[in-house]
Amino acid sequence: MAKSPNKSRQGQDFSGSLEKLEALVEQMESGELSLEDSLEVFEQGIKLTRQTQKALTEAEQKIQLLLEENNQLSAQPFKEKLDGD
Repeated sequence: MAKSPNKSRQGQDFSGSLEKLEALVEQMESGELSLEDSLEVFEQGIKLTRQTQKALTEAEQKIQLLLEENNQLSAQPFKEKLDGD
């Protein structure tokens, strides 16, 4: 099944937002920004964080709906196995 242009764009937007967010973090960690520039970069980072969180929430809701539509078991929280467990 081919991806719709909208779904493909959403994935690219999410990935692009993550890449931009990583770049902003690197800029801030460099310590070379003025206070004013740091605040501007921080504001951009907050906007990107909100966008990516919204995309993740929407994806989670879609998964839940698909599971319910197919009479599947309910979604369970992911338990990450930590080193040493």
